[in-house]
Amino acid sequence: MKLFSDLSGLSTHVLSSLNQMKFTEPTPIQAQAIPLALEGKDILGSAQTGTGKTGAFAIPMVSKLLNNEIQGALILTPTRELAAQVMVTINSILGKNSGLNAALLIGGEDIRRQLVQLRRNPRIVVGTPGRINDHIERGTVQLSKVNFVVLDETDRMLDMGFGQQIDSIIAQVAPDRQTLMFSATMPNNIMHMASKYLKNPERIAIGSCLKPVAAIDQQSIKLGEEQKYDHLIKELTVREGSVVVFVKTKFGAKRIADRLYRDRFQAQAIHGNLRQNKRDQVIQGFKNKKFRILVATDVAARGLDVPHVAHVINHDLPQCPEDYIHRIGRTARAGATGSAVNFITPQDNRLWRAIERFMNTGEAGETRNGRSERSGGGRRFGGGRPERSHRFGKRDGFRSHRSDKFEGSSDRSERFERSDRSERPERSDRSERPERSDRSERPERSDRFERSDRSERGSSESSDGAFRRDRNDRSFSKKRSGGFSRSRFKSRSQSNNRVDRFGGIQ
Repeated sequence: MKLFSDLSGLSTHVLSSLNQMKFTEPTPIQAQAIPLALEGKDILGSAQTGTGKTGAFAIPMVSKLLNNEIQGALILTPTRELAAQVMVTINSILGKNSGLNAALLIGGEDIRRQLVQLRRNPRIVVGTPGRINDHIERGTVQLSKVNFVVLDETDRMLDMGFGQQIDSIIAQVAPDRQTLMFSATMPNNIMHMASKYLKNPERIAIGSCLKPVAAIDQQSIKLGEEQKYDHLIKELTVREGSVVVFVKTKFGAKRIADRLYRDRFQAQAIHGNLRQNKRDQVIQGFKNKKFRILVATDVAARGLDVPHVAHVINHDLPQCPEDYIHRIGRTARAGATGSAVNFITPQDNRLWRAIERFMNTGEAGETRNGRSERSGGGRRFGGGRPERSHRFGKRDGFRSHRSDKFEGSSDRSERFERSDRSERPERSDRSERPERSDRSERPERSDRFERSDRSERGSSESSDGAFRRDRNDRSFSKKRSGGFSRSRFKSRSQSNNRVDRFGGIQ
């Protein structure tokens, strides 16, 4: 096995930092990728999760920056957590007194703090496509001198609908760039992107990306939905070390973490509804072993690099087989051992068979965006939501999809409203309604409406005539029978009077 010191081209500063980090031997992906990257070649790489892909591009990148072989570097990741983890690794390699600055540009974080980082003229920019594209449109970041680009977890970025944003970002960097692309899977859209951005790339594949690391002991438990929490308590009681519990929804993550905390377990939750600073606090606390159990959604399935995670419990199975590999890959990292426990309900049988088929043969079917094919009446593995054009999608595309839906529903409700109006019996016989000719017996509210009507129409018309005309008005009669709201026909003075009565704010 080669040592880092045996790799030619690494700067002495990087070798010193690696020694301080106690990294002496490169992983297989690092041993193959680093020499090629130092030679300036484009790379299309894939490897199992937890095998050191971040170091495979970060180590040669920092070394080439220190040797002034490149002017600037850009790293794109799909999630904030992965971007933050990459930033930690880069800062560790840079060490002290390197003279290089790096900026982290991710969503959910105060943009003013990012502007402070950009004023320091960073030569390394790490971020998510959405926020970097925002900075480009604002004119706060310039990428024309960037000639080293890394696309990390490219398949995930395309799944999240970042394809067009990646295109617009790459168009801003130098054309004579060096590009490194890493992806867990290699569907057709990834190969198309590689042919568009990479120039005669070197293909590197370490192990099977469709199978978890062999050091993970997997166990499946079949039970009912109502039995999950009791079995979770049993597993947490008998197991030692840090545990990551994966659930399906944000609400479920918070609910289970709160319930564990009430049962005297040290647990906290991380999910997409948390602000970025709160996410950072939770992850940092978990890394520092301030609490033992982390309840998470798939937001932590990629980018969470905590070496002391001993167990992963899938309280809810993931909706995509590829995500299963990344979930249990949070344990047994960097050569360690770990275990994974899966709770399988009768409703999960079809999904679990799809996961097993994916790990055994890699055949889960692929859609246009590279995700697993949904089967059985347009549903994903017998469950989940109906298929959309983008599962997570760009915000604009998702909004237009929903607006079309709502427009159709509004048209339908309008038809129902018209038909209901035609079928509603008319109250043509007014003689059966009791006459209320005595004004003194009328309630105070009608009297107040009368005065407002009188003030609106003027003093030339009597109040009795004004009120009688409103009573005969169809809209008013429907208001009294529970039909259309009279607020559409009320004057501003009437509305103000009603607001003043209840003391509210219009």
